[in-house]
Amino acid sequence: MSRNERLLLGAQVGLLGVSAILGVLLSEAADWRPLPLFGLLLLVAVASELFPIESKTGSISCAFLALVLAMTLLGPSPAMAIAVTATVVNALRRRAPVRHALVNLSTYAAFPLFGGALFRWLEGPGLAGSDPSSYIVAVFALFMGLNAINFLLVALDIAIVDHFPIRHSVRAMFLPMLPVEFAVGLVTAGVAYVYNQFGLSTIGFLAVFCLVFQYLFRTAVNSIDRKEQLEGRTRQLAALQVGLLSTVLQTLSLRDKMTARHSAAVARYARQMARALGLSEREQDIVHTAGLLHDIGKFIFPDSILFASTKLSDEEFDIVRKHPEQGARLVRRIDGYGPIADIIHAHHERVDGRGYPRRLAGEDIPVAARIIAIADTYDVMTSRDSYRKPVSSDEAIAELRRVSGSQLDGELVELFITLVGQRSIRFKHADDAEFERELNFESRVRDYAAPRAAVA
Repeated sequence: MSRNERLLLGAQVGLLGVSAILGVLLSEAADWRPLPLFGLLLLVAVASELFPIESKTGSISCAFLALVLAMTLLGPSPAMAIAVTATVVNALRRRAPVRHALVNLSTYAAFPLFGGALFRWLEGPGLAGSDPSSYIVAVFALFMGLNAINFLLVALDIAIVDHFPIRHSVRAMFLPMLPVEFAVGLVTAGVAYVYNQFGLSTIGFLAVFCLVFQYLFRTAVNSIDRKEQLEGRTRQLAALQVGLLSTVLQTLSLRDKMTARHSAAVARYARQMARALGLSEREQDIVHTAGLLHDIGKFIFPDSILFASTKLSDEEFDIVRKHPEQGARLVRRIDGYGPIADIIHAHHERVDGRGYPRRLAGEDIPVAARIIAIADTYDVMTSRDSYRKPVSSDEAIAELRRVSGSQLDGELVELFITLVGQRSIRFKHADDAEFERELNFESRVRDYAAPRAAVA
């Protein structure tokens, strides 16, 4: 234990001793009446500590509300007795270390005593009958002020023992809880005023309300926490899956650099077309990812097909026809990538229904697949391919127009040609940086890789 910690421990023991002495000296018989009120507030405080709401930013319970009501409706000594009892119950429930229990005990013995004495010294109880609005403001101010003091005492202990700056504790714990404390403070002030008008029944109703509300709220918070934990695990799994998929594409690049570069080019062209069509950023991401992965099914190709320098035989082309389905099957294994798999599955369909593997036609082909088909066709013609010599951009455009309306979507072909004319579509196959920039799989892990909707 460091010197500062020993000093802090000594100060806490001293504070607890002084509070106990002052509690006895300030105690008056009238403070403990009516006894049923004391019993109800004690019940609320203790029961609240038995099942508090634990959140990332702190612990929420009705105990503090009960303590402030005890300060304002009873007096400093009963408030301290309730606080000490609830703190002991909380320490036993949590099996807190002695030092931590002592910190809470000294704090919760001191501030209720101080708050109750201050409220009495300011003649707060008399305001209930003479000036209701001032009374409500006084109780609310007492609640918020003591809440801040309580937090600062705890934050000071954390700063000394754990070397965690108080300003960081304020940002991490106090400020996020402030709206809740503000609302509870208003409720406390309102209940204190209503009690002075209607008596003990108000506190009885409050006790039932607080305990039921706290139980239900705790159940809801636990449910949210479990949901967040599940989503976190799902996100981690998706990151692993996408990372593996990235590795597969990188491996394809090592096996066949040309095909990997072709996929990156198609992805870039497809995104540019999707943007020109006015699709959302999310839809553009889906199209781009599908472009990157559209040929991933080529892993099934033997080297004799993948590196062929002549036109393929019918038997070899039958193998080629399987790559959209095989690629879609691989990508569909990733949670949330179903829409992308659908696009991959359909990127070799033709608008006249003579494509493969399912002979879809026209609007039955996802628009993203029709976009990728155009980008795929153009890049195959203009870049070095396994069995075709590259042609000029003008020759490729002429070929696109020739098959427009039969193989490719006519309107999308014209859009693509416009973008080529505007030089909006460019990709340098020989530039490694271009490939890496299009790959960028890290950005695809966001939202745990789950597209919200398919691009129809």
